Formats: sequence, structure tokens, C-alpha cells
Amino acid sequence: MSQTTETAMLGGGCFWCLEAVYLDVEGVTSVESGYAGGTLERPTYEQVCDGGTGHAEVVKVEFDPTRISYHEVLKIFFSIHDPTQLNRQGNDVGDQYRSVIFTDSDRQREIALESIRELERDDVFGAPIVTKIEPLGGNYWPAEAYHQRYFAQHPEQGYCTFVVAPKVAKFRAKFASWMRPGAA
Repeated sequence: MSQTTETAMLGGGCFWCLEAVYLDVEGVTSVESGYAGGTLERPTYEQVCDGGTGHAEVVKVEFDPTRISYHEVLKIFFSIHDPTQLNRQGNDVGDQYRSVIFTDSDRQREIALESIRELERDDVFGAPIVTKIEPLGGNYWPAEAYHQRYFAQHPEQGYCTFVVAPKVAKFRAKFASWMRPGAA
């Protein structure tokens, strides 16, 4: 019996933060940092950071929908970044750090829209959500190898200590029941 997976493509600031969280999630089968939404094929980190390519830093999250739903994947996404900030997360500023959900189906688009409506109805953030929902259209490029599992490999690096680690800790406290066994 083959396992069916689904993919979520999410941008919410630096991909190191999102990747570190999703690697801990029960039902997530793989996480890869990359770039989506731009015009250049196979962009480099430097090109994306320069801001001229239109790409966002994203994570490609593959998950088993029998163990975690797309809606739950998005619930985590909205809890680990600020979707009210336009083109920035903390000190990371630029279009490449925008809050964005790239969808690969009408169903994903509807679930994403409903997730945003729920958050706004409940006034979770006290400000309008600026997260864009865009079709992926096959425009995804994996980031360079040194970006993959960055937090796990460099937990003492300054950015990891002061930015990534607190987001991971927040996830672990809020979603302890969703963590894979052995995480933390």
C-alpha cells in the first residue's frame, strides 16, 4: 500500500524558521527550503535577497493528510509568523519575506481563504491579514544545500539563537500534541 502525500508551499519570512518548526510536526514527511513566485529560473540565495527576482523564501512541506490536514498545517503556519506584516518578518524586510501561501489546487485555495476568514472573524491578530494566496504554477526552486536543515546544523548561530529558536519554542509550547515523537 503506497502512502499518499500532499504538499503545502508556504512563505512567512526566513525559511529557516518555518523549516525548523515543520520538521517537528507529526505527519510531515519532508520539509525543503526554497524559492517560489518569482520570474528567474534557478535563482540563488543572493539573487533572491537582492529583491529583484520576485521570489519568496518558502518551505515545501510534504505531509500525510491522514495524519495532519492541510487546514492544520496552515494553523501552524499562521501561529509561527506575523501575517499582518507586509513584506517583512521582524528585521527581515523585503518582498522575499512576504507572507504567502502558494496553492496547487482549488481545494487548497478554498481552505487557505477559509483559514484567513476564521482568523479575521476571531480577530486573532488585531490587524488585517496581508497573506497572499497565489497559484504555484510549477514555479518552485530548492534552496542551496547549505540552507537545508539550517537550524538543526547551526543552533548556536546568532540568527538561529535569537530568531529561529524562539519560534520553535513557541510552536512546541502551543502545539505539543502535534509534535512527532522524539522531537524537542
